[in-house]
Amino acid sequence: MGNTSRRKIEQLRICAEEEVEVEVRENCFADVMLVHVALPEIDKEEIDLKTDFLGYSLNYPIMIASMTGGHPETKRTNEILAEAAETLGVGIGVGSQRAALESIEQEDSFRVVRDVAPNAFIYANIGAPQLKEYGIEGVERVIELIDADAIAIHLNFLQEAIQPEGNVDARGCLASIKEICEAIKKPVIVKETGAGISYGVAKKLHAVGVSAIDVGGLGGTSLAAAEIYRAKAEGDDLGEHLGHLFGWDWGIPTVESIVECSALPFPIPVIATGGIRNGIDVAKSIALGADLCSAALPFLKPAMENVNADKVIEKIKQMSEELKVAMFLTGCKTTIGLKEAEVIITGKAREIMEQRGVFERVKRKKRKIS
Repeated sequence: MGNTSRRKIEQLRICAEEEVEVEVRENCFADVMLVHVALPEIDKEEIDLKTDFLGYSLNYPIMIASMTGGHPETKRTNEILAEAAETLGVGIGVGSQRAALESIEQEDSFRVVRDVAPNAFIYANIGAPQLKEYGIEGVERVIELIDADAIAIHLNFLQEAIQPEGNVDARGCLASIKEICEAIKKPVIVKETGAGISYGVAKKLHAVGVSAIDVGGLGGTSLAAAEIYRAKAEGDDLGEHLGHLFGWDWGIPTVESIVECSALPFPIPVIATGGIRNGIDVAKSIALGADLCSAALPFLKPAMENVNADKVIEKIKQMSEELKVAMFLTGCKTTIGLKEAEVIITGKAREIMEQRGVFERVKRKKRKIS
């Protein structure tokens, strides 16, 4: 078994069993308020959560974020997540497919997702550093492996910088992303994994042809913090120190990253990931400019119980009902209408946006913000 495969199962167990979530205060969702509409003038039962994304129709504006695969023990977890996606008509991403590129023995842990979810929107996943190593051929291989509808290129340099085995040569990644966008017929999503994407980076990604951006902001599961537990188990004092120093506080909060990426003068679909834990978080994210949301940890823990998909399905339905209530109380019948909901931003979130110069830009673009 290769180092990549072993690392995948270690990280998965840590995320399921240890404390790896950034404190709630850091994700800034508490600084966002949806203005209550006392006379919504709509029938809650007529609220439509269907969402169009990259030419595909999803029943809910919620996706199961990429999180696993690459080790035999992850196959059942991916099977359960895929069953939930197929049952509810939501999107799903697989974890990094680097392990499958390194060893055909790991392919089945990814392939099972398409086997179980033949009709779901599924995106493949590869890291930006691997683009230089495996090129267009490697990207085509991971797409073909799961008959993916899109390819996600993940940016996880924070985690890579802390891992003793991390790939920290970030030279030429933007050029590689551009090459993939030009060569691959499938939509290309670029996603962060917990440190967020700024306005400047989003602008560069749009310029090279990226189809969508997943902000992956600070505020949810910290893969960098997960490295603390790996380092501790291996007696790596420096790695444990770096995990503590960078794992909890480094990055752009999800709320801020949503606003920065959706503030571009040219529209690009935005996925909000990072601390999405309930339907109100989903509603706030869409009102701020996201097109849909994704989450990992809320679905990972019930999936790893290895019984069936019922608890994952129940969790997604619960989040969807919470979202419906929030939409009803803001007078929004559709997720597109939710983008026009009145929002108030206060505290740390507003302070960051004003210092970054995006608050006024968004205010001009979205009139119902204050």
